[in-house]
Amino acid sequence: MPTPRGRFPFLRQDFAASLVVFLVALPLCVGVAVASGVPAELGLVTGIVGGIVTGLLPGSSLQVSGPAAGLTVLVFEAVRAFGLPALGVLVLAAGLLQLAMGALRLGRWFRAISVSVVEGMLAGIGLVIIAGQLYAAAGLRAPASGIDKITGLPGALLDALAGTRAPASLAIGAGTVAVLVLWPRLPRRA
Repeated sequence: MPTPRGRFPFLRQDFAASLVVFLVALPLCVGVAVASGVPAELGLVTGIVGGIVTGLLPGSSLQVSGPAAGLTVLVFEAVRAFGLPALGVLVLAAGLLQLAMGALRLGRWFRAISVSVVEGMLAGIGLVIIAGQLYAAAGLRAPASGIDKITGLPGALLDALAGTRAPASLAIGAGTVAVLVLWPRLPRRA
């Protein structure tokens, strides 16, 4: 009978890597759920079940399995259009479709989609998410649609500056962004 070290030579490294992924993915699952208008508990369940199922399936070294913040807008619209009970059916159908396409080896057909189209879609979704976060930083309620979030930003800025709580939360948000941008430019220790 082989020893545990012989059967799992990278167990220590794999455990450490999975712990890091867990610490990043689980809060992201909750964040995506809340941003999508879904209860936070469903984000936890989705992250746990998704991690277990994905871990049991064979994959490649390039496989990424985790929550995609870009899907927040799609999940939000699906919940708004079809309701929360239909979301589970939609997600199950999408997962089964992905498994079927993988079994039929149809993944190469997705390369036919232009990279510019994918980057444009992700940039648009990113703008909507950023706009929604700016409302949160200003202590305001964000509009429901993405276009309204973006077009309403100038008025929201005026409302925020007229309020008493918004300048402090906007300063904290701006300070956080400044730290993120300037941190890599700090001199390294010798």
